[in-house]
Parts: sequence; structure tokens; C-alpha cells
Amino acid sequence: MLKKERHDYVMRQINLHNRVLTSDLVQQLNVSEDTIRRDLQELSDDNLLYKVHGGALSKSYHSTFDDSTVYARDAKISIAKKVLPLIKDGMVILTGGGTTILELVKQLPNKLKATIVTISPLVAVELAKYPEVEVILIGGLFSKNSQITYGSQVINQISDIKTDLCILGVAAVHPNDGLTDTDWEINQLKKAMINSSKKTAVLCISEKLNISLRLKVASLSQIDYLITELDPNHADLLNYKNLKHHIL
Repeated sequence: MLKKERHDYVMRQINLHNRVLTSDLVQQLNVSEDTIRRDLQELSDDNLLYKVHGGALSKSYHSTFDDSTVYARDAKISIAKKVLPLIKDGMVILTGGGTTILELVKQLPNKLKATIVTISPLVAVELAKYPEVEVILIGGLFSKNSQITYGSQVINQISDIKTDLCILGVAAVHPNDGLTDTDWEINQLKKAMINSSKKTAVLCISEKLNISLRLKVASLSQIDYLITELDPNHADLLNYKNLKHHIL
């Protein structure tokens, strides 16, 4: 594979999943670890990603989420608008982090009266702009990579909370394999979030559909809403139609 092809592949994975691991890229591209390290360094030098120990991070995911750096922003705005009707006054809502969640928070009604629990400091700061929203930021270990809190302390706190709706971003969705991820800590965290909520809405740009990663978060039968930027009758969603969740 040519270097440009490798770079294009790495950037696609970064844009879709916000981070990549060197070990995964070595297997996926069938090249040496030194080659991947050089590729990541070159992409970092070109200001296209952040190179970190063991891999790399998306610039949009590891910054203050400047709108100009957000991948597929129009799709994420479309998804956010579809979520809004699910959010009602008086609800207790649990959210993760990420750019799609932030786009949603920016579009919340100014007079919304709700309690929103989050593991993302960036989401909490954005929520602070809403006078009638009570914001609960769950504390614990802080992931510099994912910009969220994680670990057993966070999972225990989430397990003690019963929420009406969990709004969750995902790394990959597959009609047979369900929701999957590559990070063990994030995997366990998302499982706890789903288990603590009466209903779960999964936010997913269409490029993440029909992808299966190595760690299972949940089966599709465990979620209530699958929300993409596509029309619910789009051909790419046909394989998800016979399942029990609503497609928005």
C-alpha cells in the first residue's frame, strides 16, 4: 500500500472514531509499527491529527471543538435536530461526550427544564449556559484522549443513577454485532450508561453503519432509538428495520 493510501486510511479512521491505536493500524494495514509511527508523525506535522502515546487523536475531538474542525458537521447537526423531540421538561438525561453530543447541546431550547448528567466536562460547560438545566458532572479519572471521565468510580456513580434517557455517541454500529468499540474502559462505561437508563438513543453518522469493532458494547435490542442523518427509509438502514428500536 502506498503511503498516501495509508494516510488516507488513517484519516478516515480518525474522522470516524476520533482516535486510532498504533497496534490496530499495524494489523489493519499489514505494515510495521515503525511505519505507522512515521505515518502518524507526518500527519501530526501536517496538523491533521494529534499524535499521542500508542496512537493518535482527532483534532476536533481533542480541542475546544472549533466548528471548522468538526468532521461531518452537517450530518451531526441533522442528527441533533432529530434528538430534540425526545427531550422533555422534567427529564433526567445521561450523556456521553463527543462532537455530536455538543452539537445537540447547542440546539437545546433555552427554556428547557431538565437535569442532565454527563461524563464530559466540555458538555457540562456548554450546558451551563441554560438557566433551567441542572448539570451534574460525574467526576473520576479524566481521559486526556477522549476528554471524558472514566473508571470504576464513574461506573459506580452511574449505576446509582436512574435516568429517563441516555444519549450516546458510538464508534460503530452493525445489524448483527450491535454497538462496538475499541477501548475497554469506554466500552465498560457505555454499558453502565445503557443499563442505568429507561431508554437509550444512539447517535451515529451513516459512515459508522455496518462496521464492527473488537469490543461489544450492546446489542441493538438494548437500544430504543437509532438516529442518523439519513431518511429512515434510506437503503443503508434496511438491515436495521426489523429490529425493535425506532429509526429516526
